[in-house]
Amino acid sequence: LKMMQQMHNLSLLQTKKNSVPSSPNAAKRLYRNLSEKLKGSHTSFDEAYFRARSDRLSLRKTSMNFQCNEAMFEAVEQQDLDAVQILLYQYTLEELDLNTPNSEGLTPLDIAILTNNVPIARTLLHVGAKESPHFVNMESRSVHLSTLVQEAQQRVTELSAQVMNEGLGTDNTEKEKQLKAWEWRYRLYKRMKAGYEHARAPEAPTNVCLMVTSSTSLTVTFQEPLSVNSAVVTKYKVEWSSSEDFSPLVGEIIMDNLQSLRCTITGLRTGQRYYVHVSAYNMRGWGPPRKSIPEYASPSNWKDCSGREPRHRGHTEALERLLQQVRAAHQHYNCRESSKLQNAGRKQSVSRSLKHLFHSSNKFVKTLKRGLYLSVIFFYKDNLIVTNEDQIPIVEIDDSHSSSVMQDFLWFTKLSCMWDDIRWLRQNMSISTSSSTALQARQKMLSAAAQLQNLLGTHNLGRVYYEPIKDRHGNMLIVTIREVESLYSFFNGKWMQVSKLQSQRKSLSTPEEPTALDILLITIQDILSYHKRSQQRLPPGLYLGYLKLCSSVDQIKVLVLQKLPNVLCHVKIRDNSNVSKDEWEWIQTLSGSESVESMDHTSDCPTQLFLYELQMAVKALLKQINLPLHQAKHFRLYTQEVLELGHNVSFLLLLPASDDVCTAPGQNNPYTPHSGFLNLPLQMFELGIVACFT
Repeated sequence: LKMMQQMHNLSLLQTKKNSVPSSPNAAKRLYRNLSEKLKGSHTSFDEAYFRARSDRLSLRKTSMNFQCNEAMFEAVEQQDLDAVQILLYQYTLEELDLNTPNSEGLTPLDIAILTNNVPIARTLLHVGAKESPHFVNMESRSVHLSTLVQEAQQRVTELSAQVMNEGLGTDNTEKEKQLKAWEWRYRLYKRMKAGYEHARAPEAPTNVCLMVTSSTSLTVTFQEPLSVNSAVVTKYKVEWSSSEDFSPLVGEIIMDNLQSLRCTITGLRTGQRYYVHVSAYNMRGWGPPRKSIPEYASPSNWKDCSGREPRHRGHTEALERLLQQVRAAHQHYNCRESSKLQNAGRKQSVSRSLKHLFHSSNKFVKTLKRGLYLSVIFFYKDNLIVTNEDQIPIVEIDDSHSSSVMQDFLWFTKLSCMWDDIRWLRQNMSISTSSSTALQARQKMLSAAAQLQNLLGTHNLGRVYYEPIKDRHGNMLIVTIREVESLYSFFNGKWMQVSKLQSQRKSLSTPEEPTALDILLITIQDILSYHKRSQQRLPPGLYLGYLKLCSSVDQIKVLVLQKLPNVLCHVKIRDNSNVSKDEWEWIQTLSGSESVESMDHTSDCPTQLFLYELQMAVKALLKQINLPLHQAKHFRLYTQEVLELGHNVSFLLLLPASDDVCTAPGQNNPYTPHSGFLNLPLQMFELGIVACFT
């Protein structure tokens, strides 16, 4: 029965229309197909749900734009939110032609607003739909709606008379169809006109907040009015002035993209006081403005205090110039030395080639003996690169390691920033006449890295894992990790699943005395997780970080979170990363957390909100590191500078008492954080910062 009804509907749509302002047959079929498929279904926007239905929407490409546009109009007129969402999902905005008025001078958004269909109106606004440009003012909209109602009423009267006079017949059946269509449209226009007459201008926006985002910009955020007075808000106006009465205005911004109720005002004068207010607009015009909180703000930055220059200004450029000078000097020296050795090198080239071919150092290590080794983990999802013998690629650095091996390891970690320069570094270290043990050990590390690069056919060996893996057999294994984009081929390597590699090694290992390689395979998931987490960057904002160090004989370590090891333990203060001049001057007055707690919460304090945010951040951070608030009375805020890491991420630092910033060997740590923390070598922490924020 349902199938017969659908066929009957389609046959009716194929009959010829005479001056009926309804959608063309193809567009009507498209809309009705959508409507039929939505019957009895869920209304949630599910991708599979839409895709299954949109696959059946087949129309000729030549008339697609027109048909989609007409189908969108009919879906909005029928107040069918599901059909609107399907059309927006299936077709582009160009195909739908959302912002071109139809023959009645209306856009889909006009109809949704005038019928006060808030869900459809907001859906259309979200994708950039606009109101008709014909409505330049409220009077023109009112006149236009009255005209549409009158024309529809006149057409209904004419068709009613024709139906009464002609009686039964084929032509009369067509007239009755036209009459029903016009009666429906007449009711629609009357509802639209009534909706317009009933609506009023919106109330003022709520929660209008003003913040200083740089030395030349302010940002205002706000929320929708509590009441829009029966008409959806379609745009907002942000105005600013140097005077409290907003006369004269300095500027204004009209916001018709409502995906984010946030506006940044740029090009302002540093230190100038600006007042800001925001008003909302609907089809009945602009509502009253709402002043921001605070009422005014001055564009500034913490660096504006005392006019001091940033501590690190020009350092990067100076280091780059120094590096270029070093390279130029070594290149000049290399050119002179290579000419002297050219003849001698030719005589020995054949024997060296044979030695290079058969020497064991040019192959991967299969088993670990007592010594220092370098391994590389290239991974893609759950797959690793292994050698032809199904082992992780490992080469030997040295058959022993000295007491200063940790210093050599920390030096080696910096190579992850310059893998392409390994050859250049090897050449220049070999030129050195120094026979120091440290230089010899580091030369061997460079040789091992170059060997891995040659064997795998790639320069980039990835990031160095934060600590070498040791075993009771005297082995030490340095691990580098790199995530690749796909399963592409490497020289002397193949891909294998991690689980398969672990199971193979487990059957061969000795659990009682595992080697460094066994430990690597047992902990490989933790190592990969650490690498992935260390690549994550904090969202933009201002953070409060906790600086806690501990020292040993050969290194200093910093306390970090395991889930985000490339930054200090932290909590977020706010989304705005800029610290204004007023806020920074207030911070300079603090002597510790007692000052933060005892600051007066007066309403006229220009930094009142910042004070509250900072207090909440201090409490949250102390809770994170498992320290009661009363025990932190000697904690201090670092007041020398704001740490600007890049990508709009800034840090304020919370410091323990001066004697407790760094815990010495054998000293008890008075602050014991919960689990989930890691003591990371300072050099590794610095490399993590550089990798993520530069």
